[in-house]
Amino acid sequence: MAFTELNSVEHYIIHQISGVNLNSSKVADPKAGYGMQWLYQSADELPRGINEVLVESELKVALLRLNPEINQRPELADEVIYKLRAILISVNQIGLVKANEEFFKWLSGEKTMPFGESNRHVPVRLLDFDDLRNNRTIVTNQFRIHHRETKIPDIVLLINGIPLVVGEAKTPIRPSVSWLDGAHEIHHIYENAVPQLFVPNILSFATDGKELFYGAIRCPLEYWAPWRLESDSGDIAKSLGLTEIGKELRDLLKPERLLDILQNFSLFTTNKKKQRSKVIPRFQQYEGANKIVQRVIEGRIKKGLIWHFQGSGKSLLMVFAAQKLRRATELKSPTVIVLVDRTDLDTQISGTFNAADVPNVETTDSISELQTLLERDTRKIIISMIHKFRDAKPNMNARDNIIVLVDEAHRTQEGDLGRQMRAALPNAFLFGLTGTPVNKADKNTFWAFGAEEDQGGYLSRYTFHDSIRDEATLPLHFEPRLVDVHVDKEAIDLAFAEFKDSAALTDEEADALNRKSAKMAAFLKAPERVAKIVADIAGHFKEKVEPQGFKAMIVTPDRFACVQYKEELDKHFATEASRVVISTSANDDFEFKQKWALDKSAQEKVVDEFNDAHAELKFIIVTAKLLTGFDAPILQTLYLDKSLKDHTLLQAICRTNRLYPHKTFGRIVDYFGVFDDAAKALEFDEESVKQVITNLSALREQLPEAMRETLAHFAGVDRTLEGFEGLEAAQNAINSNEKKDAFARDFKYLSKLWESLSPDNLLNLYQTDYKWLAQVYESVKPASDNIGKLLWLSLGAQTTQLIHENIHVGDVHTLEEYVLDADVIEDIFNHPDQKKIKQLEKLLVKRFQKHADLPQFKKLSELLEELRDKAEKGLISSIEFVKELCKLAKETLQAEKELEEALQEKSPQAALTELFLELKTDQTPAVVERIVADIDAIVRVVRFPGWQHSTSGEREVQKSLRKALLKYQLHKDQALFDRAYAYIKAYY
Repeated sequence: MAFTELNSVEHYIIHQISGVNLNSSKVADPKAGYGMQWLYQSADELPRGINEVLVESELKVALLRLNPEINQRPELADEVIYKLRAILISVNQIGLVKANEEFFKWLSGEKTMPFGESNRHVPVRLLDFDDLRNNRTIVTNQFRIHHRETKIPDIVLLINGIPLVVGEAKTPIRPSVSWLDGAHEIHHIYENAVPQLFVPNILSFATDGKELFYGAIRCPLEYWAPWRLESDSGDIAKSLGLTEIGKELRDLLKPERLLDILQNFSLFTTNKKKQRSKVIPRFQQYEGANKIVQRVIEGRIKKGLIWHFQGSGKSLLMVFAAQKLRRATELKSPTVIVLVDRTDLDTQISGTFNAADVPNVETTDSISELQTLLERDTRKIIISMIHKFRDAKPNMNARDNIIVLVDEAHRTQEGDLGRQMRAALPNAFLFGLTGTPVNKADKNTFWAFGAEEDQGGYLSRYTFHDSIRDEATLPLHFEPRLVDVHVDKEAIDLAFAEFKDSAALTDEEADALNRKSAKMAAFLKAPERVAKIVADIAGHFKEKVEPQGFKAMIVTPDRFACVQYKEELDKHFATEASRVVISTSANDDFEFKQKWALDKSAQEKVVDEFNDAHAELKFIIVTAKLLTGFDAPILQTLYLDKSLKDHTLLQAICRTNRLYPHKTFGRIVDYFGVFDDAAKALEFDEESVKQVITNLSALREQLPEAMRETLAHFAGVDRTLEGFEGLEAAQNAINSNEKKDAFARDFKYLSKLWESLSPDNLLNLYQTDYKWLAQVYESVKPASDNIGKLLWLSLGAQTTQLIHENIHVGDVHTLEEYVLDADVIEDIFNHPDQKKIKQLEKLLVKRFQKHADLPQFKKLSELLEELRDKAEKGLISSIEFVKELCKLAKETLQAEKELEEALQEKSPQAALTELFLELKTDQTPAVVERIVADIDAIVRVVRFPGWQHSTSGEREVQKSLRKALLKYQLHKDQALFDRAYAYIKAYY
């Protein structure tokens, strides 16, 4: 029997979590030792209709079992089920995230009904969190569900008749098919076609038997995360394969784990655009938060040190831990104190707590406020700043259910804050969290937080390598530039001798240091040097950063250098393209303060503008502010002209490692010479940190080998052969799915190197070969929504530009010149010729790619793929293949004819008018014609032929549309913007 998606992955999942082997004619007994076990029931055995999300008979029995009031009056169960049905139906009006949030209030037992004596409101329980044996847990497969259309998810897990988990299995055999295809099906197809199924959803998962990833509703695929296991040695298990995936599946899908995630680890947050989203934990956040909670409940060891690498989500870890600690009944309403290091960190942490609507959070600005709260025995989550503890009195509160979470704990070495904290709160639990490993020399930090019982001094560790492997963060590359402006290291060491760590300096302290070293300051801020660096930044940014849609930060020696850089940068960019973010002090000149001072709200506005991809702001210029606690995923390049070391250097460069669409790495451009000796710049006991950042020159060394390996797929192919013959020869060299997928994998690696290095002169040597490979790659890429397409990356801006130059292989033009009409199809049908058949096949693929967004062409594309597949496997004869191919070609002609007629019927303005009238609400201005005329006028000015296929073109048109909508105060309506933009793309 062959290995298929069904028998080798889907059935394996069911076997692992229920013990039932569906590949065997005999049904095996469930395995022992599963603890709270899933019971397998086929979808046909579930008493529900195809339109029903809930198994209502199961749910009714559970309501009677778990609620004494309902048990006495069974008809009350119908009232609850009626309310749950109303939420399922509301998904079309309020959206999936809000419906899921509303349903979660019922699932977590927060909702009450007037079922008690004298209509007293009592909580309604759908699930039993205390005794899991009171829940009925069922796993089923091939679960048919109909809403707008019928869909059949592979795996569904139900507790008490409520579907809480959806899983998709993919074949482990074909290299290009991966978990991503399953995740894509759940996220893009099921969540839109049958959204009601996901209203009660805790999480969804996808696996191909090699990797397992999971995500929350509406979570973009790049943020889906792997689930890991900790082996006995404490290292996260790294091996792959069915056995390992089986262990991960059993661990993630334990009923107690899922209910823990539901109750303690599900957050609903609001972003600056007032959009609601759901957040569930990554493995390391779940593990770290639970280790804190477990240690507090056990009560034996009073401290713990948590090292999770920069960017891997410590803020959320603290939210999860604080929330679970506050809910733990054993702790009798504890006080959780979150201590942060700087004002910007405070903004980030309190922002995270506030965005997640965590109840009972209080922010305090002074030790006296904190002291008052503790003396009054406040039982809340209190956020304060760590340096306030310098003034703390001993024995502020001796309660033993106070838990202190200290962010960036390595800084507690300043003034021995650890001991002061312990004296002020003698019986509290102290947990230190750090994004950079703590050196053994930092005795105070280990004394305050590191427990002897923990291996290596850490309660939980999640290293740089773990975060890269799990794609929680991006790799970092550095690029030394203008070596002649680098600083003399000996002079620097002398100047900085009296400062143990320049890292912790404030803006003002950096100024003072530079004043003390007048010679150094004169060198760093010499106008010719600054002009030279800024000119280089401008060129580098325009070539490497801006075309990709990313932004940059410039780090200068002190506050006055920030101003100097800004004035110089204004010669290369518009004034609005850059902002200086520094603090000012009472000693500063009035003019300086008036021009450069930013209060907290002004700084927040700058950060919001920087994070907005459509805003004009491209650079933030800083010296000390925003080097920590600044989260801007759009930031890709950091231009560094300041001496930083160890913790602060690591924190600063990691500003660029956050995930963002189409971003593959963070880049540090080094003008100071910090990385002239990278090992010295990052001196940590932890060896792995030395590999945190890679010199781009190392990537240059990898390019020739990557090019050789990719070209090896085309041994014997004449790459000088132009036109259709050349392309056909290349395609014939990779004529099976396996060969295509192997080529795609090698080309993917090569193109990442190319994009990272572009526009390096070294690339000129390989340009002809790379362009040839890129064009071949485009020509064999799967059409539209075909399976396996997710291995095939979207090409980067530099590669796309290269393809569009289109000098060497004339594939696109030649194919377009080949006319497809009824006579051509008839001729091929009556006189089959291999070359003509190939031409027709490739032309159809091009036609389908051209109309990839339209459902009728997606369908035709899928039919072509099925037909090719049958021919490859020898399931149909060559005559049948030609017959079916010609039939497909005729259907394509008909579809194109219908599309053309529809487009001719609608002028661009008519199409937009129709859209605005359709979406018109009471809030929409009545002057639809004026809005449409404005959009039409402004778009016609900025568009150009082929703008839809260029990043800059799309950006300009989007910016123009936003401006037009702003005039009528419609710019915040994202749905309207998305629909209008789609129309403009189709009709202009």
